[in-house]
Amino acid sequence: MNTLAQLKAGQLAGITRLDLSCGLTEFPREIFELADSLEILNLSGNALRSLPDDLHRLAHLRVLFCSDNAFTELPECLGQCAKLSMIGFKANQISHVPAAALPPLLRWLILTDNCISQLPDALGERPLLQKLMLAGNQLAHLPESLAQCKNLELIRIASNRLTHLPQWLLALPSLTWLAYAGNPVEMAVDVAADDATPDIPWAQLELAEVLGEGASGVIRKAVWKPSAKAVAVKLYKGTITSDGSPLHEMQACIAAGLHPNLIKVEGRVVGHPDDQAALVMDLIAPSYRNLAGLPSLASCSRDVYHPATRFSAEVALRMARGIASVAAHLHRHGITHGDLYGHNILWNAAGDCLLGDFGAASFHATADTLETKALQRIEVRAFGVLLGELLERVDGELSEDKRQALEGLHERCCQPEVLARPGFSEIEATLQPL
Repeated sequence: MNTLAQLKAGQLAGITRLDLSCGLTEFPREIFELADSLEILNLSGNALRSLPDDLHRLAHLRVLFCSDNAFTELPECLGQCAKLSMIGFKANQISHVPAAALPPLLRWLILTDNCISQLPDALGERPLLQKLMLAGNQLAHLPESLAQCKNLELIRIASNRLTHLPQWLLALPSLTWLAYAGNPVEMAVDVAADDATPDIPWAQLELAEVLGEGASGVIRKAVWKPSAKAVAVKLYKGTITSDGSPLHEMQACIAAGLHPNLIKVEGRVVGHPDDQAALVMDLIAPSYRNLAGLPSLASCSRDVYHPATRFSAEVALRMARGIASVAAHLHRHGITHGDLYGHNILWNAAGDCLLGDFGAASFHATADTLETKALQRIEVRAFGVLLGELLERVDGELSEDKRQALEGLHERCCQPEVLARPGFSEIEATLQPL
């Protein structure tokens, strides 16, 4: 994090990224002295309500973060920034998004947790749009112009007021990761009863160190005292995340049931002193690690793998079969994961793998309708992307016949015609003999 004193003293000349979070109520004009080099500007966590009309003077600005401020309108000056492609205004008080505020090279737009009830048609006139984060607003419909966004791969519309999913949305050729939980359209679905999940009193848990923390909650190691069993406890936050509501995530975890490639839920915590929602889950062996890292600002919607990541053909195929199997299981239970990504998969050297993070999960009808098929085939594209990433990292022992079969499956999963993609039962059948 940089300081305002450094900026005013001219000590930041030549930097490409500036991070300022110091209670700002006005945009510091000294930022313009960095115009020759500044590419990423992060002003999140301040008290800003506006940006200067001449923001376009930052000629190299590509990324702008202004989350956790006091904006009520997306500033129109953004539209004049020629190179600006990523905009983040999460957790403000925005109710108005002017068409003029959308820059021509817009690729990634984050408007999570605001008060937006309507979006301009101009949003669909940004052909590079790839990632759109709109969870936690008041949207009852989406602009039909988004049907033109052939590159749109990820959209988060959870916790809004949508009563239906438009046909054009389900037919977008590149759509891969969709989250829509907490809308009337999803709440109308019959969700399987979760009464079989045991209640575990808070007093029976002895918490230990933090194992990890994400947008939806904190995971801590614990001892379940009656059996002295080591477990993991996930304590859910109550705030809206980029994916949606953490409480919806908890509901999906419970409804997913048992599968060898899921982390087992032991029970739901009751009696927390602050009424915080929590689940007790199996503790994962330390031999497991994340398959990939989160997407970067540059990769946008694609995971980042460590350059040294390589698999044997056997391990890669085992992981592909495991993920196809668990995805098929979820779909049979009327759940789309919504975030089927390498960074949400834990794996070990033997090729055992676990799919986690249900933050973007949504419920759908189990009946074999066109809408259900489309929702499931959108997720099939996510599997296709993952399969391609695995294939790129397989050592040279894969036979030519097997590689052709897998590359053919990858192409079928990623083809632009959504309903022409195979379902997961067909994918499992293709992978099994390999």
